Amino acid sequence: MNPYAKPNERKTGTNRPKISHLPAAEETRTRQQRQAEKQAVAAERRAIKKSARRHLKKQLLEEAEEI
Repeated sequence: MNPYAKPNERKTGTNRPKISHLPAAEETRTRQQRQAEKQAVAAERRAIKKSARRHLKKQLLEEAEEI
């Protein structure tokens, strides 16, 4: 991520919002489908963060037991 990017430019990478350059008449997805995709990406990110927190907590406890 570019630290000098404007707030609206920070959503970059593989999970960035996909910009469709098609007119509305040719758009095949409905608003509900787009929202569902967006929510799925957010849920996946939350799961990754949760897993990382659990892993770090487990690692910290293991290190504390060694000491």
